[in-house]
Amino acid sequence: MSLVRRSTNVFDPFADFWDPFDVFRSVVPAAAASTDRDTAAFANVRIDWKETPEAHVFKADIPGVKKEEVKVEVEDGNVLVISGERSKEKEDKSDKWHRVERSSGMFLRRFRLPENAKTEEVKAGLENGVLTVTVPKAEVKKPEVKSVEISG
Repeated sequence: MSLVRRSTNVFDPFADFWDPFDVFRSVVPAAAASTDRDTAAFANVRIDWKETPEAHVFKADIPGVKKEEVKVEVEDGNVLVISGERSKEKEDKSDKWHRVERSSGMFLRRFRLPENAKTEEVKAGLENGVLTVTVPKAEVKKPEVKSVEISG
């Protein structure tokens, strides 16, 4: 457990609180090498997961990330992994920053897929900063019903 020290020149009532993302630094080596500001991107990728009759659809907001910087994988047969890195903007020594709110760094999310997911047919697309991953569902076979004639 570590304490996060934010800013020393501005009053910050949350400066000495426990960092809940400290666990990630021990699990993911790249996160340990990054700064606190970079680590924020690791946890901040928001992903929606909806289920339609035909598929499981995941949508992630990753503005400013190119498709070459994103990986979509299926691990262990049923774990969807979405990862990547948002590059840091080049800094010129003559620049004077007034505010930095956009995060950069690595991100990683894992989702255990249900048994009906067809993981061999996963599709992904990136458009206007939104990554859409579609995992088709296996058709549920209806039980075959056989009529039996009643004698008598």
